[in-house]
Amino acid sequence: MVFNLGEEVKKGKVYLVGAGPGDKRLLTIKALEVLQIADVILYDRLVNPLLLESSKVDAELVYCGKLPDRHILRQEAINEKLVQFGKENKIVVRLKGGDPSVFGRVAEEIEALETENIPYEVIPGITAGIAAATYAGISVTHRQHGGSFAVVTGHNKTEDGKPTVDWHSLAKGIDTIAFYMGVSNLSYISNQLLLNGKKSSTPVSIIQWGTLGKQKVVTGTLENITEKAKLHHIQNPAITLVGDVNQLRKNKSWFEKQPLFGRHILFVKTSSEHSETAQALTDLGADVFEFPRWNWNEVHSKTPLWSDYEEILFLSPTIIDAFFEKIRKEQIDIRFIKAKFLCLSELSKRQLQKYGCQSQKIRHWEPTEQSLVIGDAIYDRQKWQEKWSNADYVSLGYQEIVPQSIQTFRRLWDEERIETIVFPNIKAIKVFVDALKEASFSVEDVSKCTEIICYSEEIANIARAYQFKAAKVNATLKDKHQLIDRLLTIEGKG
Repeated sequence: MVFNLGEEVKKGKVYLVGAGPGDKRLLTIKALEVLQIADVILYDRLVNPLLLESSKVDAELVYCGKLPDRHILRQEAINEKLVQFGKENKIVVRLKGGDPSVFGRVAEEIEALETENIPYEVIPGITAGIAAATYAGISVTHRQHGGSFAVVTGHNKTEDGKPTVDWHSLAKGIDTIAFYMGVSNLSYISNQLLLNGKKSSTPVSIIQWGTLGKQKVVTGTLENITEKAKLHHIQNPAITLVGDVNQLRKNKSWFEKQPLFGRHILFVKTSSEHSETAQALTDLGADVFEFPRWNWNEVHSKTPLWSDYEEILFLSPTIIDAFFEKIRKEQIDIRFIKAKFLCLSELSKRQLQKYGCQSQKIRHWEPTEQSLVIGDAIYDRQKWQEKWSNADYVSLGYQEIVPQSIQTFRRLWDEERIETIVFPNIKAIKVFVDALKEASFSVEDVSKCTEIICYSEEIANIARAYQFKAAKVNATLKDKHQLIDRLLTIEGKG
């Protein structure tokens, strides 16, 4: 048999993908792989918007926006779009919160695709009923407390929206029950379980926004959980967990005990590299959004005569990659470049080491006529003009903000998941202000609702010049350890 791989590649394919319960690190490897190659992504409201930062720069994003009582796109329209994009020979990802086969209506989408002979795959995800319980410190099964587990919808498509299940079998035959999206029907659910044999003292936990920094857990019993949910203003998305396993929760869970749990941080970055500081904050339990996302665009500039220079200053790791790509394309042997390499950060220094080159990290520099600065065509050029204009300058390209990153910012802001903004350098302030304009936000909008943290007094002064409120600017930081200490002193909303 002969396979025509060229024809196979041209065919469209639809991936029905589980995004997991919220924490972006719970996405499966296979799900991440298809996200990174998708031409089109159709995603629901409960998908963590940070996951979309892994999409291709030019991927088309379609928001399906489902709520329990209303839809931006009805299921029939979603089915039609999956078929349409599949017939256009596109790689399509249908991204759903949790697992697509658990109250995700994946069977209806499969039927639509099979009817039209559209190739598809289903990629399971971690379902919220298990993950939210785990992040709340509760195991859904336990040798002493529960040997059976069931997932049950907390609402249905009937006129009154109340779930229609075999309540007697559920109450008598299942030890642990996870109700999905049942907050509006909590009183009805509790009453049905009581009427069918569950004890009024049966422990109940409601886990709102499980696995995220916004996670909130309310505990009680079947007798009082409805009133407690009202008292604590619990809303969907939430999992209601019924059963003796709830006794396993002792005060805060391992997740909630993390030092920076509940902290929602926007870390402004000025290049495409991921920040080590942002990763350190994430490891301590913070929800961190590295913003904005950058895309590098090469420009075909005149190649300088490298041998003319005694020093070359690289302004970012991205520029270093662009430099080595340029000399590779032009078949220039790095050994013929005799200049001393300079950089501004440890990250850049390590990036040069990856190419087998040593460099000197500088703080104060007095360039000569034999000095060259390499940067981008927009932000770095201004820095060169202000500081090192007697050196030559060459730009190898420019960075532009990926539009998807602006959408992610808006979503996180609407969900109140941005409380602290970190400016690690002066360039970050200009970048952030420009990004705010693209998002139709003002400095005043953001400044009055957030804590602004800067790495130095100089950066803080620039932030004030841009009208970030001076009272909220902290200017005593030198490294990520001081940043962490500062964040630990801020009372979060989580």
